[in-house]
Amino acid sequence: MKVLNFGSMNLDYVYQVPHFVQPGETLSSRSQVVNPGGKGLNQSIALARAGARTYHAGCLGVGGEGLKTLLEENGVDTSLLRPVDELQGNAVIQVAPSGENCILLFGGSNQCVTPAQIDATLVSFAPGDYLVLQNEMNELPRLVDLAFERGLRIVLNPSPYDEKLKAVDFGKLSWLLVNEVEAAQLSGSEDPEKAWELLHARYGALSVLITLGGAGSVAYRVVNGVVETARQEAFSVQAVDTTAAGDTYTGYFIGGLMEGLPLPECMRRAGMASAISVTRPGAAPSIPARAEVEAALAGK
Repeated sequence: MKVLNFGSMNLDYVYQVPHFVQPGETLSSRSQVVNPGGKGLNQSIALARAGARTYHAGCLGVGGEGLKTLLEENGVDTSLLRPVDELQGNAVIQVAPSGENCILLFGGSNQCVTPAQIDATLVSFAPGDYLVLQNEMNELPRLVDLAFERGLRIVLNPSPYDEKLKAVDFGKLSWLLVNEVEAAQLSGSEDPEKAWELLHARYGALSVLITLGGAGSVAYRVVNGVVETARQEAFSVQAVDTTAAGDTYTGYFIGGLMEGLPLPECMRRAGMASAISVTRPGAAPSIPARAEVEAALAGK
């Protein structure tokens, strides 16, 4: 079994600020660094560090050569990346003293996916393989439709949330991975339990995981029409930068599913990996290795 992450890659311009910039305000930052990032790249590295056989597909833009190298250094197969003439996608990230962040995205090369590229990529994957998607790339509905036809298990992290998601057939997804804000946006309810009920009513076979920040996470897995529910409390740590927390959780959670681990164990391992990541600055550089996660769990 293998996993294809057809995902975004960004250069993250990260600014440490006393507070998020307000309308009309000019604010001096305390520092600036450029880090590798993008939800796709972060999730591929998390998948690989969790032990999954990981392939990354997408578009490599001008200036993004180092991102390809980073994926390869982490054991990710990059043979399905396609070079394009557009600038590499990037993000401007403000990080407050609390560790919370706000992000401005420029799609760039991540918006250059073509139907022909999708067709040529998916032929290398078979029923039962996983496909991981985010909403930072174009052609998302086509990816979902064709992957479903091939029998892939499709996992969508619908971030950032926007109107383009209305064109995606959520009934073809195996898993939907969202935070509590995205769950509310998709369902219309701010209560996670009610959000699940509404989503389940619309898409009966869809499994959903909702991350709840400091309250941990909750998952609802549908198997042959039966719903399994699991909850995981958050591990207490001192947050420095939450930029890649969700992506780290996603990679480790899917890695656990691929290994056939029980749902609570998938969530426990993903929760610890995410907790470790927020104690470090940056996106991809903050993602822990599997041995580190296992050692931390052994101490609990």
